[in-house]
Amino acid sequence: MTAPALRVRPALAFFDVDETVIAEKSPVAFWQYWRDRHPDRVAADLPDLSSEVAATPDREALNRRYYRRYAGVPLAELEAAGRSWYEEYRRGGSAFVLPALAALAEHRAAGRAVVLVSGSMRPLLAALAEELGAALVCTELLVDADGVLTGEVPRPMIGQAKAEAAVRLMREHGADPADCFAYGDHESDLALLRAVGRPVVVGDSPLLNQEAKRSGWPVTPARRGPLEAGRA
Repeated sequence: MTAPALRVRPALAFFDVDETVIAEKSPVAFWQYWRDRHPDRVAADLPDLSSEVAATPDREALNRRYYRRYAGVPLAELEAAGRSWYEEYRRGGSAFVLPALAALAEHRAAGRAVVLVSGSMRPLLAALAEELGAALVCTELLVDADGVLTGEVPRPMIGQAKAEAAVRLMREHGADPADCFAYGDHESDLALLRAVGRPVVVGDSPLLNQEAKRSGWPVTPARRGPLEAGRA
């Protein structure tokens, strides 16, 4: 008589993207690419992005300000530019965070659904998610009836929004949070890390490393390298 198959509970693995899976902040890296190739799309009175990042500690407010830079741009144009940027970026010798990339591959091999959760935008991350075989939850852009960006977003995928998205997906998949994983590098990822039973801190954030020490969470270094090295 054949033994009944054991039911394996589903589990998900959530990954922040910027400086967790890829080594840079994708919105900042892409802005340089966009500004150089589409100067006609860049308003002359825009403040320097690096200065704005340094002067705005509120990541949600900064996220909203950033996307206003693209008001009036057709979404299709931004999507094409985002894919071109990623194709160039992915070939870099230090473009990825190797321990996180290896962990992502291990989760996929184990049959876990992998979800990228990011404050960055779909035009930049869609190609990355496709290449890594991951679902994508990110900041979505509002467009008008003609497919032109308004410059606004419904809600930045920052902080608590990441945790709420993870909880929703775990419920939809019937996954026990205790069985699920999350990876993040910044204190804005703390809510996401606390939403699962198996959080992992990536890099040297003082706040996250302090929480990891207190809670017994593993910490992995943010060692950089090429895509092929992470896959290996």
